[in-house]
Parts: sequence; C-alpha cells; structure tokens
Amino acid sequence: MSTTIIPSAPQTSTAFGDLQTPHTKSWQRFLRVFLGRKVVIFGAVIIAILIFVALTADWITPYDPYQQNLRESLKPPSSAHWLGTDALGRDTLSRIIYGTRTSLAVGVNSVGLAALIGMTLGLLAGYLGGWISTLIMRCVDALMAIPPLMLALAIGAALGGGLNNVIISLGISLIPTYVRLMRGQVLAVKQSDYIKASEIIGSSDLRTMLAHVLPNCLSPLIVLITLNLGVAIIAEAGLSFVGLGITPPGAAWGSMVNDGYRYLLSNPILSFAPGFCVMLVVLAFNLVGDGLRDALDPRLRGTL
Repeated sequence: MSTTIIPSAPQTSTAFGDLQTPHTKSWQRFLRVFLGRKVVIFGAVIIAILIFVALTADWITPYDPYQQNLRESLKPPSSAHWLGTDALGRDTLSRIIYGTRTSLAVGVNSVGLAALIGMTLGLLAGYLGGWISTLIMRCVDALMAIPPLMLALAIGAALGGGLNNVIISLGISLIPTYVRLMRGQVLAVKQSDYIKASEIIGSSDLRTMLAHVLPNCLSPLIVLITLNLGVAIIAEAGLSFVGLGITPPGAAWGSMVNDGYRYLLSNPILSFAPGFCVMLVVLAFNLVGDGLRDALDPRLRGTL
C-alpha cells in the first residue's frame, strides 16, 4: 500500500515573521545580556528608587528639611528622628531625601549639557575635518590638560555656589571626553559604504550626519553618559564639601558630609548616612553602565 505525501503549503505568515526576527532577536539579546547579572539588576533598582524618592520627596519626608529647631540639636537616632538631627535641629533623614533631588538634578543636567555640546563638537570635528577639527581638538586638548575636578573647582570658584553654577562647572569639565569619543566613532563610521552612498546621491552634510552617522555612533556614548552620571554626582558632593557647591540651606549630600564631619566622634551618622548614599548611587550607575556596555557591544552579538 503506497502512502501519498502531500507537501505542505508555504506559510506567508511565517515568512513575514522571519523578516522581524533580527530586530526581535536583537532586543531579546539586549535584555538577556543586560539583565543576565544580578548586580546590574541591583544597580537598576537603586536608580529606580532614587528617581522615585526624588519625585515624591514632598510627600514622603517626615519633617520640613529646612526648619530649624535648636532644642532638638544633635539628637541621636530615635523613633522620632530615624537618623537623628544636625547641629541646627533639622531632621537628617528629611534632608537626605531632599538631597536626592539635588544629586539627580546635578547629574542629569550637567551630563546632558556635556553630552549635547561634546557630541555636537565631536560630530563636526570627525565628519568635516580640516581646520574645524584642528580648532576643536586643540581646545579640547587644552581642557584635558587640567584634571576634570580641578577644572570644575576653578569654574565653580569663578562663578560661585548654587545649583545652576554647579551644573555649568561640571558640564564644562566633562565635555572633552564626549568630544574625543564622538570624533573617534565618527571617523570610523564615515568610511562605511552607506555613508559613501549617501554622499553620492547628493545628501547634504547635515542630513548625512544626523540621519546616518549619529545613530551609528550612539552605543558607546550611551554607556559613557550612564557612567558619567555617577561621576557628576560624586563631583557635586566634592564641590559641596569644600563649599563651592549647593549654597545653604539647600540640602546636598556633600554639604551634609561637610557639616557632619565635625561631629564624627559624638554623632558619626551625620556624615556616614549621606556619604553612604553617595557611594551607593555612584556604584549603581557604574553597575548599570557596565551592563549597558556588555549589552551594546557589537562584538558580543550572536555570542550571548
């Protein structure tokens, strides 16, 4: 008895689904690599908590962080004040909670400013070349001759304290790293065939830079932005510690460490609590940046 084998009809839906496979696999690989280590998840959770606390500080603080009460000065931790009070009787926990806003504002705005200016200059220097590249890179070399923290201290001393001046000083000090990284990426990408094809069909330099060059240079810059968020936060703490950061009575972790170090023997939590917050947040941004680097590294595609 013979058996007739009926060939299966082609499935157009499967073929259409295969067209989506590379994009789907790309996102699956990204999530698998990024979330594959518990330390990266830990860092992401800490950053999420930081954002939540900063957005809800008005509702979750037990006391007014700026209200002074000298009768409650330098109280140890208790049920009324979980982290005690400072020399002016202000609740330490409330000031730490409000300090998350300062740290997040400084980190996001200063890094955003540095990334916007640095990536623009690096894109122009790498793609246009010539005297424009020479002028931009010599200015960057001059800035890099000064350590970033020293440059931020000098600019902060010239501008004075305050949130806006801290953002400007830190943003300027971080610009050189973005310029050099962006220029290097552009020099590699502009030699690609699709860039040459775009130039042949008559695309303008601006369109080519924004539509073809910039998107293919973003992966390492995203990692740098994430890492620099932690750098900016710890730099702001350093500026506030030496008196060039957030002006009183503003709540900032660095200035809280500076105010509390005088009482390290009698009430060490005044410095240790905000110092621990700085350490934890910087560690979280570094862990997330490391996870993004692994997930966005093109050399790992197809291997993880």
